Amino acid sequence: MHQTDQNGFIIGPNDPILVTGAGGFIGRQVVADLLRRGFRDVRCLIRSSSSLSAIETIAGSADEKSRLAVIRGNLLSRQDCKRACRDVAVAFHLAAGTGQASFPDAFMNSVVTTRNLLEACLEYECLRRFVNVSSFAVYTNTGTPRWRLLDESCPIEEHAERRPDAYCFAKIKQEQIVVDYSKRFGIPYVIVRPGSVYGPGSVGIPSRVGVNTFGVFLHLGGRNTIPLTYVDNCAEAIVLAGLRRGVDGETFNVVDDELPSSSRFLHLYKRHVRRFPSIYLPHACSYALCWLWERYSRWSKGQLPPVFNCARWHTQWKKTRYSNNKAKTRLGWTPRVSTAEALTRYFHGCAAVSRHA
Repeated sequence: MHQTDQNGFIIGPNDPILVTGAGGFIGRQVVADLLRRGFRDVRCLIRSSSSLSAIETIAGSADEKSRLAVIRGNLLSRQDCKRACRDVAVAFHLAAGTGQASFPDAFMNSVVTTRNLLEACLEYECLRRFVNVSSFAVYTNTGTPRWRLLDESCPIEEHAERRPDAYCFAKIKQEQIVVDYSKRFGIPYVIVRPGSVYGPGSVGIPSRVGVNTFGVFLHLGGRNTIPLTYVDNCAEAIVLAGLRRGVDGETFNVVDDELPSSSRFLHLYKRHVRRFPSIYLPHACSYALCWLWERYSRWSKGQLPPVFNCARWHTQWKKTRYSNNKAKTRLGWTPRVSTAEALTRYFHGCAAVSRHA
């Protein structure tokens, strides 16, 4: 284990750190990265129903001087938020509603919970940075040319309530409330927007590659680049966003280098995990499908849910390039795990799950 390099960090190794969603896919890697850097007072907030196995494994490999505290609680409870935020110097906020939630559920579990956490931080007046982990889902790709470069300067969806995507809506509102509390109360913040996060513990094919809705896999991505980020790389970027001096109020996209195309990913998945039939749907056809599906959903007054729609097509399947330059230059981040190695690890894990299914 290497010692924390204090050059350029806003806190020292003994300052209290809070990680919400610490038992989740990305959260547990954030905790592990903090411990590897020598931080000794890490507070993990997890749901009462969450398993402790991942946190216990991380704690078992930590330095004996480290103190890993587990708090079971619910961010919808203001008292639980106060208990978690006491004396905290940096808060990494990863807990959020799931992508399949309804609009009310997504709002409650991403927006109301974030407000409660911010209110608790205000009460103790010791927070030096609030790191809000958002998503690429907030960006709009509508009205832009193909193969445009998506970076932090690109616009986010202005009318989130019009998109039939509860997760997108909640993430945009979550970002807005963080910025609002910064303007009104001076809370220092950084927003991190990961692309498609993958790694051990996640299985399957990202929806940016295609969907299996009709009983056969429809390959919709074609030559599109997939904005993948390996979970270890993503966690390290999130940690640096919380620690690095001089980045308050900034937003950082997180994607890895040498990103594969959708076609390449699908080819490798079939070779290393399992083979299955798939049909490639050209972009003009996939857009027509989304357009017709959305129009029929409106005509039927929602009897057919608008799971395919034009906004989703622009966000997930339109030809787009991605940049991680800002995270590299401002945070000093580089992906430690190469895309080739990350894909090998991922497909090996998927194959193991497939064999035991």
